[in-house]
Amino acid sequence: MNPINNILNDFPLIILDGALATELENRGCDINDSLWSAKILAEKPEMIEKVHYDYFAAGADCAITSSYQATIDGFIQKGFSEDEAVSLIKRSVQIAKKARDDFWNNTENRKNRPTPLVAGSVGPYGAYLADGSEYRGDYKITEEEIINFHRPRIKILVEEGVDILACETIPSLIEAKALVKLLKEFPGISCWISFSCKNAYEISDGTNISECANYLDKFDQVAAIGLNCTAPQYVESLITEIKNNSNKPVVVYPNSGEEYDANSKTWHGHSSSESYCCSAKGWFEKGAKLIGGCCRTTPQDIKAISKWSRNL
Repeated sequence: MNPINNILNDFPLIILDGALATELENRGCDINDSLWSAKILAEKPEMIEKVHYDYFAAGADCAITSSYQATIDGFIQKGFSEDEAVSLIKRSVQIAKKARDDFWNNTENRKNRPTPLVAGSVGPYGAYLADGSEYRGDYKITEEEIINFHRPRIKILVEEGVDILACETIPSLIEAKALVKLLKEFPGISCWISFSCKNAYEISDGTNISECANYLDKFDQVAAIGLNCTAPQYVESLITEIKNNSNKPVVVYPNSGEEYDANSKTWHGHSSSESYCCSAKGWFEKGAKLIGGCCRTTPQDIKAISKWSRNL
């Protein structure tokens, strides 16, 4: 099943949600932890549900679950049992589905838009390491080790009923290859694969995104190819590179445009919903079919995108 194509048959654009972790931080949650937003799954799950709902209300056609950094190994390292870890990963799906269903049960919310999706977030191995390597892709493990790392979480997300998997912030083609190989074990599910990119042509490990798109184009379970957690100024070029090497829909959800200082763990610079919305129009015109936001984007950014795109 490919829910992306199903929606794009009737609508020109799928609007994704925006940042989860930094939005939780905006609302007073402490995410300064190796578990990042997954920490809030255990502490304040109702806050995650509220953020999901607010993104749907802003116009998002898809919620990405809070499982980006939620792994069994990661939870165990923080003192949770394996059963508790499994339960928390399941909770990430349950929360998103409840927010979606509560929103969609109001018939006033159904006008001129598709039934929203829930995408199960599969963050890279580097996110579990919590050392910034999801932006380098330089972890020294084998393809088989990558597959074994991702398998338990993907199994839980699929069994809990996500509509699609969001394999996101992938820094290397090696990890993308491991993921599509693993997906053969779950033939009923589709995914999108979005890379973290360091410039207008290369993903984080230095591989050209054109090579990545060309490789992934032949896999039926890959429903879309693109980028996330990337500076907005690189997006138009990256879209062109992907479209020149793949016929699959292009997914983009970059950062707000602010820059993150890993040493001080602070954000610098300025962004606005108006400028992000203007950029998003350009991404659509370049050929992106799924557009949302990553770190530091907000429901206001998604609302601004919805405002112009619902009239396409």
